[in-house]
Amino acid sequence: MNKQDKDKTIQALDNMLSDNNNFYLADISGLNAEQNSALRRLCFKRSVSIKVVKNTLLKKALEKNDLDFSQLYNVLVGNTSIMQAESGNAPAKVIKEFRKKNEKPILKAAHIEEAMYIGDENLATLADLKSKEELIGDIITLLQSPAKNVISSLKSGGNKLAGIIKTLEEK
Repeated sequence: MNKQDKDKTIQALDNMLSDNNNFYLADISGLNAEQNSALRRLCFKRSVSIKVVKNTLLKKALEKNDLDFSQLYNVLVGNTSIMQAESGNAPAKVIKEFRKKNEKPILKAAHIEEAMYIGDENLATLADLKSKEELIGDIITLLQSPAKNVISSLKSGGNKLAGIIKTLEEK
């Protein structure tokens, strides 16, 4: 890879880091071709992009970025793949699902919005996080619940009231 190609790759990585607040660094070394293809297919189905990157180029892109990614420098050892998605929990769910049958990928680190998570022990927590869309849906459901209760009470109460009036009228 010549200097121009490296500069293009660094610029592309920097743009990706700037445009996307959610990315995961994972180790997928040791996967055979069949497992690697299966992981890539699963990522594609879940709208997660995965790309193997050179540590030195990724470190230069991290250094070039406006945000402080210095905590991630220590994990840039060995094989590193970068996974990204619109949803902050999608890559973690993919890793967790794929590890039901395989021992890799190993989560090295994750950057979600402005929070950093270092180490594979955070995988379960990250997979259980709700996406922004899920949280909005939960809030809407909670807001609709009292209104639905009032409407159903009025409907059922109206029938009871009509029945009471009719009974009194007959007497």
